[in-house]
Amino acid sequence: MGLYDNTGNLVEALTDGDSQKIISSKFSSLLASKDSDYLLSSTAEPDRVEISDLEGKVIGLYFSANWYPPCRNFNNLLVSVYEQLKSNGCNFEVVFVSSDEDLGAFNGYRETMPWLSIPYSDLETKKALNRQFDVEGIPCLIILQPDGSILHDGVELIYKYGVEAFPFTKEKLEELQRKERMKHESQTLTNLLTNPGRDYLLDPTLTRKVPVDSLIGKTVGLYFSAQWCVPCANFTPKLVSIYHKIKQSLEEKGGNDGFDIVFLSYDRDQSSFVSYYSTMPWLALPFGEPTIRNLAKYFDVQGIPCLIIIGPDGKTVTKQGRNLINLYQENAYPFTDAKLELLEKEMEEEAKRLPRTDYHAGHRHELTLVSEGNGGGPFICCDCDEQGSGWAYQCLGCGYEVHPRCMRAVDPENTGSVEDR
Repeated sequence: MGLYDNTGNLVEALTDGDSQKIISSKFSSLLASKDSDYLLSSTAEPDRVEISDLEGKVIGLYFSANWYPPCRNFNNLLVSVYEQLKSNGCNFEVVFVSSDEDLGAFNGYRETMPWLSIPYSDLETKKALNRQFDVEGIPCLIILQPDGSILHDGVELIYKYGVEAFPFTKEKLEELQRKERMKHESQTLTNLLTNPGRDYLLDPTLTRKVPVDSLIGKTVGLYFSAQWCVPCANFTPKLVSIYHKIKQSLEEKGGNDGFDIVFLSYDRDQSSFVSYYSTMPWLALPFGEPTIRNLAKYFDVQGIPCLIIIGPDGKTVTKQGRNLINLYQENAYPFTDAKLELLEKEMEEEAKRLPRTDYHAGHRHELTLVSEGNGGGPFICCDCDEQGSGWAYQCLGCGYEVHPRCMRAVDPENTGSVEDR
C-alpha cells in the first residue's frame, strides 16, 4: 500500500496497520489539490491558513458531519480537549474533513469548531483522505505525528483519556494504560464514589445522606442514565422491577443487604434529575457531581443507559449489566462469570425444548430459532427494542429477530394482516 497525493502520484510507500508512515514534508500533497492549497481558519483574520503552517505539529484529521448525532456529541468533547491543549501551549491542530450534505450545514457546523477545515468545495481532497485512511464510519479522528506515524483510534482515545492522551505517542499511551491497570487493581467502592468533600450518597427522598461505606461488601450497580434518553426511559422501569425481584429473593434467602444500585445522572438540569430520580428506589450521586464525569471516563462509558456491576470486593465484575439484565432478568445476579456460565448452560437446555420454527404476533413471516453458532449473533429485539445475544427467533427472509421470551403466539392463518417491520 502507498500514500498517494490528490493527483494519484505515489508519494511514499506504506506498510499496513498502525505502523504506516507518512513523511511530514509531503503533508501539503496530502491536504492540497489542484484547486485548493489552503485550509479555512475558524477565526476571521486570517480566514485562510497555509498548509505548510502545520509542519511539525501533531495533527488530528477529523472526519465528521453535522447531521449525525454521535458526531455532534463527540464534537463537544473534542472542542473542550482542543481548547485545553491549545491553552497549555501544546503543538496540536485539528483539520475538519466534512461529510455534510450541503454548504449551509458545513458552515453551521464549522461555526462550533475552533480549528481548521478543508474547504467544502474541495471534494477531491476529502474523497482522497477518506480513501487513503479507509474511513468506514464517523466520527473518526486520525492522528498524524511529525515523525510520520499514524494512529487511527483518536476518537476512542479522546473519550477514554481526554487531554491526557496528548501527544498520542506510543510511549504516552503505554504510560496511560499502566496507570489505568494500577487504578483498576487498587479499585475500591470508596475511592470510586467519594471525593475529599463528599463521602455520602442521596436516598430517594433527597433528604437523607447515606454513607458510601454502607455499601462495602455488596454487589453494586452503577447506573448511568438520563430522563431525556429514550432507551433509558424504556430500560429504567425494567431495571426497577428486576431490582425489587433481586432484593426480594435475597430477603427470602435470609437477608436483602447484598445488592444495591447507584444512579449517576446525565440529566441536563436539576429539575430533570429530581423528576427522573423520583421513579427510582435506589441511591444516587448528587446532580452535577464531578465524580459522575470521572467515572464515565474511567469505565469508558460511550452510551447510556449503562450499568456497571461492582462486586463485593470493590472490583469491576462486568460493564455489560444492561445486556445481562435483558438476557437473564433477575437471574443474572450476582453477574459473575460462574453465574453466567451456569445461565448459558441452562439457556442451551431450554433451547432444546423450543420449537425450531414459530410465528410471532408482531411479524407476518415464519421465524426460525437460531443461535450464535448457526446464523445468529448479537441483535436488538424487534419486540422489546433491547439487546440480545445467544438464541433468537429470526426471520431468514428479512432479518427480523426477537428474544425467545418475547415470542407471542399467533395463529399462522392470521399473520397476513400484520405488517412487516
